[in-house]
Amino acid sequence: MKVLVTGSTGLVGTALIDFLKMNGHEVVRLVRRKGQFDEPQVAWNIEKGQLNPADLEGLDAVVHLAGESIASGRWSDAVKKRIRESRVKGTRLLTETLAKLEHPPATLVCASAIGYYGDQGDQALTEVSSIGKGFLPNVCREWEAACQPARDKGIRVVNTRLGIVLSPKGGALKAMYWPFRLGLAGDLGNGKQYMSWVALSDVVGAIDHVLHHPEISGPVNVTAPNPVTNGVFTSTMRHVLIPAFLPMHYWTPPAPAIAVKLALGEMGDALLLASSRVFPVVLQETGYTFKASILEPALKSMI
Repeated sequence: MKVLVTGSTGLVGTALIDFLKMNGHEVVRLVRRKGQFDEPQVAWNIEKGQLNPADLEGLDAVVHLAGESIASGRWSDAVKKRIRESRVKGTRLLTETLAKLEHPPATLVCASAIGYYGDQGDQALTEVSSIGKGFLPNVCREWEAACQPARDKGIRVVNTRLGIVLSPKGGALKAMYWPFRLGLAGDLGNGKQYMSWVALSDVVGAIDHVLHHPEISGPVNVTAPNPVTNGVFTSTMRHVLIPAFLPMHYWTPPAPAIAVKLALGEMGDALLLASSRVFPVVLQETGYTFKASILEPALKSMI
């Protein structure tokens, strides 16, 4: 297949491109600024609405991963605007351009997030569950809706709702490594909120799976089948990272919810204290086998 990838320099994009090339696929990068890459590149400018349709002819599939980081700091109004527009405007520009093609790709895999579900406590959430309330659910709703021009063109659209991606190469796990290693990280709030995690290898595997299963369309939860509470996640990280002869192996002081909210504001509430217990029903029903389904062995293989 000839696959166009946006967000190609990010954690998921980098791993996906390596995987696709290793499996004999042709990769094209959609980039803001052309750089030193081995793969062909197509430039776009989201702010100016610039993307040449002729540059997108001849593709078999598109994997759209681009978007402003949601975890880089407190959410000011300006940051929230960048988060929303990088996803909604970028996706709309891409899909409207794809809809103009004489020979459009068969498939568009567009990243989304389990932020769609918001804070729903211990309720089991699947792809048919209701949307949550707040900034992230609203962004995810608009993000997925921006794919409509591609659907109208007859392109199969899959919205991969990504969980907390774990990899030693970046993202949440890299950021948490030293605080846990030094015994400085404890439960967040009461520790009862669910964290729906997924290994980077399974994110790549899930994208490859949906590319090769034409019966799949619409939302797909990309999370390990065994979500855990923050308390369990914290305990597991301690056991994996801290030697048993140290007291921090067994307990570290928690961070009260009020402290998280004071330090990080709305971002801390939405990303660290909200509870989303998400299950990958579509992936499992269509035969995907997870490489990492249990947290502790998954972490031990990464660290």
